[in-house]
Amino acid sequence: MALVVKKFGGTSVGSTERIGAVADKLKASRDAGDDIVVVVSAMSGETNRLTALAEGVHPSPPARELDVLLSTGEQVTIALLTMALEARGCPARCYTGAQVCILTDSAFSKARIQEIDDETIRNDLGLGRVVVVAGFQGVDETGAITTLGRGGSDTTAVALAAALGADECQIYTDVDGVYTTDPRVVPEARRLDRITVDEMLELASLGSKVLQIRAVEFAGKYKVPLRVLSSFEEGPGTLITYEEEGMEEPLISGIAFNRDEAKVAVLGVSDKPGIAGSILGPVADANIEVDMIIQNIGHHGLTDFTFTVHKRDYETTLDLVRRNAERLGAREVAGDDKIVKISLVGVGMRSHAGVASTMFKTLSDEGINIQMISTSEIKISVVVDEKYLELGVRALHKAFELAEAQPVAEEECR
Repeated sequence: MALVVKKFGGTSVGSTERIGAVADKLKASRDAGDDIVVVVSAMSGETNRLTALAEGVHPSPPARELDVLLSTGEQVTIALLTMALEARGCPARCYTGAQVCILTDSAFSKARIQEIDDETIRNDLGLGRVVVVAGFQGVDETGAITTLGRGGSDTTAVALAAALGADECQIYTDVDGVYTTDPRVVPEARRLDRITVDEMLELASLGSKVLQIRAVEFAGKYKVPLRVLSSFEEGPGTLITYEEEGMEEPLISGIAFNRDEAKVAVLGVSDKPGIAGSILGPVADANIEVDMIIQNIGHHGLTDFTFTVHKRDYETTLDLVRRNAERLGAREVAGDDKIVKISLVGVGMRSHAGVASTMFKTLSDEGINIQMISTSEIKISVVVDEKYLELGVRALHKAFELAEAQPVAEEECR
């Protein structure tokens, strides 16, 4: 017998027919002997509908009251799913985040889970019930309802799995696992049987939208085995694990890309200590996150400083830097929001030196100019012109043979 936490997203519970299909799947698991806790999101489109209602009565809805409103979406789903289970002769009990004491901080709309009281859930499991919990929501120490932000149901599921010591946390989505890259760009993309938490964290942060990054962070911190499965097709999915299996690892596990990048360059600025802080200080004060940063080697006492931000922050950032340019003594401030970031991710890079050169040569052979480069132990990212996104991803996918069985990185014998 296993204790499994299963999460179903908005598409999976988008209609009463689909809720019935989820109930069938859950009953089958329980009949096979598993203890089941299920976390659900609001029905597809419901959160957007509720947000529109709020904006219809207030141009900038108060965050506390908006959380109260948005949390009702999941409340509908847990009630319907529990009814569907009971109609199938499967005992079940549903709870909101507050009812099972998912305690969070008070950061409305982006709250973080601090503690979970698992007593109620364990009591129901002991009585043979399927426990249905509302995702995306919790309660702060004052009793106010909070929400965890978009995709927060994934985090709820992983947090519950950690608190309960579950054997596995299964995230059901409209895809059947994690792929080497987006199959809409590369039809030959291959589903991965397994991937490490570190790799999944990189892919999630670099543009892959299969899982919410906070859920993956939670899984890594509390060593929760996480599996991505399809709500609509049977299959093994992809296991996201913290365990290292053997000495050999795939050289490259996947290619991520992000269309939401924009670049700002400060040209001809004084090459002296503190210049980076002078440029980025006003940007940070505006609560704008900076991604990649490059500072050229100084020449005649001057240097160029380039960084990237999210495309939604591009105009604001450009305006801030331009207003600061005269004080900095910069020759020019330039920007470009027609760029994309392409990233290779793989734990095998730790013991293999040829990845970067292969990546750069592949892009060069396709006539793709690299504007910026960023690396970590298991990642290499480049910024290129947005028109080369699909060409670049396809070329790299082919160059690293990701559609086939992966080459492995050989570690030195110690």
